[in-house]
Amino acid sequence: MENTTATWPVVRGDCVPGNPESRIAVVTLASHMEPDVNAAIWGSCKTENLGAEKIVANVISNSNIRYILLCGSESRGHLAGQTLLSLYKNGIDENGRIIGSEGAIPFIENIDEAMIKRFQRQVTFIENIGLCDGGEISRIIEEYKNKGDPFPEPPIMFQQPSSRCLFSMDEVDADVIVAENVFMDTSCGLIYEVD
Repeated sequence: MENTTATWPVVRGDCVPGNPESRIAVVTLASHMEPDVNAAIWGSCKTENLGAEKIVANVISNSNIRYILLCGSESRGHLAGQTLLSLYKNGIDENGRIIGSEGAIPFIENIDEAMIKRFQRQVTFIENIGLCDGGEISRIIEEYKNKGDPFPEPPIMFQQPSSRCLFSMDEVDADVIVAENVFMDTSCGLIYEVD
């Protein structure tokens, strides 16, 4: 079984891929720090919505990642760190709102509940919000980079919907069946479920 998608990381942003076989990803919140190549991926997260979505997408598309080191300074107003922890612990409600988030706009729009549940099962957070000491961060990465086995399920491919892929469910003509009642439109990479 391949543990990463063919094109990983699947979502670009303020992140730098390192060793894709590492068991640990590093989220530096609003702080900019020099990346450690021993982490699977290293980057900031300044927003409680799109930033959180990018982290979930990049983690579930690499089954090697089992830990997320949450460090750096919290983003004021957005509270991305607190929101990531709320997403991990509580998930989302029926409106896509992250349960328990204190951020300004904590809504998930581009990933579904199944992806969030996979994220919750796959990783464990190492909470160190406020930690900016590079030596201590490197020590934590060294401790966790080879710890445990990859997640025992294949990576999940995620692709952000493009603007050319707007549709109503009545007009969808799927060309891949993923599972019972789960389909994929490969022209835009959208996976959807039909009741």
